[in-house]
Amino acid sequence: MLQKVLALLYVVMWSSSLIVSSFTSPSIKWTALRLINQRAFSTSSRKFDSADDATFTTTLDSGSHQAEIEIKKSRFIGYAKHVETWRDAQSYLEYVHGEHPKARHVCFGFVAGSNPVQERCSDDGEPTGTAGLPILTAIKGEGLSDTVCVVVRYFGGIKLGAGGLIRAYGNGAREVLRAAPQKILIPKSIIRVCVPSSFTGSIYECVNKVGGVTSEEEYTADGNLLVSITCETKFEEGLLQKLSDSTRGEVELIVNE
Repeated sequence: MLQKVLALLYVVMWSSSLIVSSFTSPSIKWTALRLINQRAFSTSSRKFDSADDATFTTTLDSGSHQAEIEIKKSRFIGYAKHVETWRDAQSYLEYVHGEHPKARHVCFGFVAGSNPVQERCSDDGEPTGTAGLPILTAIKGEGLSDTVCVVVRYFGGIKLGAGGLIRAYGNGAREVLRAAPQKILIPKSIIRVCVPSSFTGSIYECVNKVGGVTSEEEYTADGNLLVSITCETKFEEGLLQKLSDSTRGEVELIVNE
């Protein structure tokens, strides 16, 4: 897919709806490589567990995407959506089932995460390996992650055979995946730290300087601050050093809390 891109790669910074060519403000929360192509690409973020996972990949743009093909009078309706977790994918599956309560086959493939990669698929009553696996293969073949793709089949009265089903479900998935706009995922890391409450201001200042986001703040019985920090993976090592310097070494990294 990406090998077809013949245009330039730009490093762009996003702040609201503006694109600028260089770093101008700590409030800018992410950097992205945009691919200039006939298809629409935009930027997004993704959480990674360590700097070792700092590789770029693509996913679908926000929203639900749909496309349909017909093969020998059978309708194959493809749905696809960007999701970050299996729970998100399950919610989307429930939505599709709700849209097609009379459909006999609602098959899907799901890919998300890194180290390890999560993969799931279902044939939903079709012969084993003829529906879910072709959908999963289509997602991976398009170079996508954090994506769930669902293909609904309405039988048209003509049997397709195992080979025909594999091609039909794979093509149905590719139809919607290729029609949907895509975006590059930016690796992000989550770290959790504990610091004396007297350094609270310093912590937030360091986080803001790298465009990070804090969450799950809580105070321990002895008055220390526990906080989770999400930032681009490439900034993680430098941020930890800044946190150590600004707290005179009193910051504690919480591992597997």
